[in-house]
Amino acid sequence: MLVVGVEDGSFQKGITPKALLAAVLFKGLEIEDVKIVRITVDGLDATEKLVKILREWKFEAIMLAGISFAGFNVVDPTVIHKQFEKPVIIISRTKPNNNAVKRALQRHFEDWRVRWDVFKKLGLIHKVVASTGVPPVYVETVGVNAEWAGNLIRALSVYNRIPEPIRVARLIARGLS
Repeated sequence: MLVVGVEDGSFQKGITPKALLAAVLFKGLEIEDVKIVRITVDGLDATEKLVKILREWKFEAIMLAGISFAGFNVVDPTVIHKQFEKPVIIISRTKPNNNAVKRALQRHFEDWRVRWDVFKKLGLIHKVVASTGVPPVYVETVGVNAEWAGNLIRALSVYNRIPEPIRVARLIARGLS
């Protein structure tokens, strides 16, 4: 199965104007391709730049490490799903606290409603245990049910609870930052 993993690199708020966004295309457990773009810290260009990357690939699903990259540069998974008609799985290491997210957006962004609208569109948060003895990940899905997403996460979680496409995208993005 061809799966894309997406994660961002490190940045210093107020100092670094751009952050890296890495997308890694996996075929099974092997890396097929890697694309890296720069996105604006706290900007609104992450969805558009990810769409440009994805247009270059054929894939069957995409895994996002959350929806906020480079601070609060939000990727809209519903836009990704509509563009490509592929399932989007949003994976978080900790349970999302959308009340805290909304308060932070209101405090720091005049356009907070634009960003908050993306969070509001997401469905229920599901707990998925990738393998015995490891903490769960938290999953939201667009275009696929939680059971299907959980099976894919378990199939691609080899070294820990994070699926390889996201784990490798994180290593690349953070390593180059």
